[in-house]
Amino acid sequence: MAYLGPRLGVSRIFVPRVIVFRLLGTVGMEDMGLALGRSALERLDFENVVLKKLPLDPSEEAGVRLVKGACFSRVKPEPLNNPRFVAVSRDALALLGLDGDEIMNDPLGPEYLSGSKVMPGSEPAAHCYCGHQFGQFAGQLGDGAACYLGEVKVPPGQNPKFLRENPSGRWEIQVKGAGQTPYSRKADGRKVLRSSIREFLCSEAMFFLGIPTTRAGSVVTSDSKVLRDVHYSGNPSYERCSVVLRIAPTFLRFGSFEIFKPADEFTGRQGPSYGREEIRGQMLDYVIETFYPEIQQNYPDRVERNVAFFREVMCRTAQLVAQWQCVGFCHGVLNTDNMSVLGLTLDYGPYGFMDRFDPDFICNASDNSGRYSYKAQPAICRWNLVKLAEALAPELPTDRAKAVIDEYLDQFNRSYLENMRKKLGLLRKEEPEDEILITELLRTMHDTGADFTNTFRSLSQISCPERETEQDKEIVKKATELFLAQCASLEELKSANTPTMDPRELAMLLSMAQSNPTLFEMISDRATIARQLDRMSKLKVLMETSQEELRARQAQEWTSWITLYRKRLACELEGQSDVQVLQEERVRVMNSTNPRVVLRNYIAQNAIEAAENGDFSEVQRVLKVLEKPFSSQPGLELPAWVGSHGSTAQGERDEREEQEQRASASSTAIDPVPYDSKPPAWARQICVT
Repeated sequence: MAYLGPRLGVSRIFVPRVIVFRLLGTVGMEDMGLALGRSALERLDFENVVLKKLPLDPSEEAGVRLVKGACFSRVKPEPLNNPRFVAVSRDALALLGLDGDEIMNDPLGPEYLSGSKVMPGSEPAAHCYCGHQFGQFAGQLGDGAACYLGEVKVPPGQNPKFLRENPSGRWEIQVKGAGQTPYSRKADGRKVLRSSIREFLCSEAMFFLGIPTTRAGSVVTSDSKVLRDVHYSGNPSYERCSVVLRIAPTFLRFGSFEIFKPADEFTGRQGPSYGREEIRGQMLDYVIETFYPEIQQNYPDRVERNVAFFREVMCRTAQLVAQWQCVGFCHGVLNTDNMSVLGLTLDYGPYGFMDRFDPDFICNASDNSGRYSYKAQPAICRWNLVKLAEALAPELPTDRAKAVIDEYLDQFNRSYLENMRKKLGLLRKEEPEDEILITELLRTMHDTGADFTNTFRSLSQISCPERETEQDKEIVKKATELFLAQCASLEELKSANTPTMDPRELAMLLSMAQSNPTLFEMISDRATIARQLDRMSKLKVLMETSQEELRARQAQEWTSWITLYRKRLACELEGQSDVQVLQEERVRVMNSTNPRVVLRNYIAQNAIEAAENGDFSEVQRVLKVLEKPFSSQPGLELPAWVGSHGSTAQGERDEREEQEQRASASSTAIDPVPYDSKPPAWARQICVT
């Protein structure tokens, strides 16, 4: 239909009326046929505003380089050999007005959504940003593997909820793993199947949990291979290049504003656009005008506008990390370059959902100091906000920024308590002792090694006591048994509390901390040593404890907390005429707040191993389960191969890899458990870096 107008214009001038109608019919049908015959991806309506609003690198030189005075560089995605879909998220693709089934069956789909072929209207580019990594300013980083494809206009009929969350009217789409960019440093810009599946599944899992996040539309794999040393053992092997399609209003981040940073006092590095203050102003204007239009409209004074923007980013960040804490999610790499200016969960690398509750939980095996542990996340996000404030100065006055940051802890605590009250079913009243009740619950979970997700899910089975009865003891006993089923065994606790540091190394470091504190601080830190000593102390106690003694102690702890909880629940009934209605409301709210299923590492690992052996059905099955994390889904309780006598389901097998699959024994056949179960023993061996 694109050429209909111009052709008809000429026809009206030069030909008789009767021929005009014949041409109208002929040309219209031809063009309509062309339009219908084209891939839906070739009909996407791109409007790449950010490349017009922010400076673009004038150089198109290939290879890694320092990029000064620009926010984006044009790039050429590197084609994959024989790209093919692993899975698509129909829900995420619908944001772009695309039908997931149509895209899955589109022969051009894998090429376009891997960057192997460039869609009409797409303008591939890579974003320049900096970042503080593990507390140190790293200088220029940028999209080393991600590639901006463009901004797709929101299709007609989009859910108004998404339009409120994305007032720009466009969705930015990226492919991650499409090859080298100027920001790839020493890497090849490629991603492999395991990391791509993890990002794809977790992006969608977080969305369906109700947590702000970037989205993932598809995973594509290929016959192209790269060399990777999975365990950093010196034994690399070839893995398949794979690409994730990512979707968000924008992928701009705290680190986007750090490209103007002067030389860092510790590392000596500076941002590549240091001194280009006008670009900072441009970027700030673009972000606020595009994604915070109400702030732009309500604050004509520039300074007040910038303060209001920073306060909104602070609030969104505090609310986001509160939601993470309430589902046991650990990001793993909370550098400033992984923090979204929209308060979205961004960049899924070595993340993890906690199994056994442990406030010191570290999901990233590379995080030796525990900087990004579960309990550290709220404080780290505040630290990152301080770095964002520094990057926005002088557009954001320092004293005004400090006042906003001082509000962070209160905002986090409010959000956290609001979420936790829902998780505990405390809906009618807000009592001062609620914080103590929550703290005691977490302490009991930690002491007994209780499973985080399943313990919270089980809470809805404890009803409000209407009055004291002779059956109270029996009710508490049954509730205790319910929670004991989620507690760790003696062997599990011994394994969890075994020090990771050699005793001789620990003794040397303890001695050094006394004799040479300066050298000690260079090679270790007191928090790491304290964790090792705590483990040793707990292990000593456990070695002198029997399974029966442990179980009795766990039962006693849970009985005490359940008694406290039921006393608080009784307060909920005060002044309530219809107890049954309150009970039903509690169960409904709790079961829509406490997920039945989260993306545990072992679930992702099962899907990865099946896909690496040529069977993509488990990735697709896990996605279906994660799309309804609060519900039981008949027929989707177990992995696909269970019930097939240990064999893997054939539905989505990649025929090219059947021989490879038969030759490889997958651990997924070992100890299959339901998706909502505590992890199997082998899951403790999973290491994510």
